Amino acid sequence: MSSSPEAGVLERAAHLVRRRAESFAQLIVSEAGKTITQARKEAARAANTLALSAAEARRNAGEVVPFDAYEGSERRQGWFTREPLGIIAAITPFNDPLNLVAHKLGPAIAGGNAVILKPSAHTPLSALRLADTLIEAGLPKEVVTVVGGGADIGAAIVGAPEVRMVSFTGGFATGEAIARTAGLKKLAMDLGGNAPVIVMDDADLDEAVTSCVSGAFWAAGQNCIGTQRILIARQVYEAFRDAFVARTKLLRVGDPTDEHTDVGPMITPETAQATRAKVDEAVAEGAVLLCGNQLNGSLYTPTVLENVPATSAIRREEAFAPVVILQPFDSFDDAIEQANAIDYSLHAGVYALSLALLGLDVSVGYTIWTGVGGVGTVIMSAVLFKERITLTRLLAFASILGGVLILRLTSV
Repeated sequence: MSSSPEAGVLERAAHLVRRRAESFAQLIVSEAGKTITQARKEAARAANTLALSAAEARRNAGEVVPFDAYEGSERRQGWFTREPLGIIAAITPFNDPLNLVAHKLGPAIAGGNAVILKPSAHTPLSALRLADTLIEAGLPKEVVTVVGGGADIGAAIVGAPEVRMVSFTGGFATGEAIARTAGLKKLAMDLGGNAPVIVMDDADLDEAVTSCVSGAFWAAGQNCIGTQRILIARQVYEAFRDAFVARTKLLRVGDPTDEHTDVGPMITPETAQATRAKVDEAVAEGAVLLCGNQLNGSLYTPTVLENVPATSAIRREEAFAPVVILQPFDSFDDAIEQANAIDYSLHAGVYALSLALLGLDVSVGYTIWTGVGGVGTVIMSAVLFKERITLTRLLAFASILGGVLILRLTSV
């Protein structure tokens, strides 16, 4: 298909998803256990993802490149076009069963590729419905093939020489296995993380608590960019801890179809049981349980820990569960050292009102959203400052965290 038909298909699919958003949301609730409020937001995001992909399909033409930088080539030009890779393997997890599938299919279709999609065995229905919606919107049936099965099927798809690219969202260990199996293919991976958030002693504690509670327990903590470790300046540690625990205890856990529910079930009872076992292990090793750790089938209450030993699995590994660890720090350097004490992270955040506390020169008012990519991918979000910071200083800040900087500025 040419770019214009692909864009039309994606635009029509986005329209259909918006029109049927409630039906998609109910399906997400039924198979993934997300609360209905969260599922509605996911359906809206999936429609937006398809619409953005349509826009990119129209811009996917190529460029003319002047060669006049070299003497004697002033009248020469080169040009390139962007051509489809061919077959792309897309492997998606259970936690965003619609939008993460849209993230795989939308760009791949926009580029003129065919896709073999393997959704999570826990949540195949959202993927199948989205594929059917794309076909209804005019996509030829042979462009997207949805397959089920376990790790053996995934390995066979990834290793097939006909597959030219693998796009995977999931755990770190699975990502490593895919890299070993794939061979000479393009790889795009969004892997797990153990996200730190730093709360400085001048931060707006109410704002920080509210955002961190949401970041920690959204989708029952089954979120690769969720907040798992909160590092708090010792001067405000007790105040933050008490407010965070109090706010956490207010969360309603239960029926995901109820619009008043804040935290729904985890994906399986076994997953919830394994989470409780890790928390029990940490408590046996000396951690202090501040709230939560109650189990009822797949329902696991939001859990807050402190004094967790550095050697505990729940602190070293991705929890992918409604579990948060609170840790005090004595200086910004100490906070950075603690933040970097684990092997990988997809997300990091800093709450402060004055960048002077970070040792950076500053002057007047922005909300700064940043993305930092180091080993793996680190996304820094919800960084709230009341002062201006120059690009040079932002780059310096990014280098402290060991990455490069992507940012969006909006005035406070």
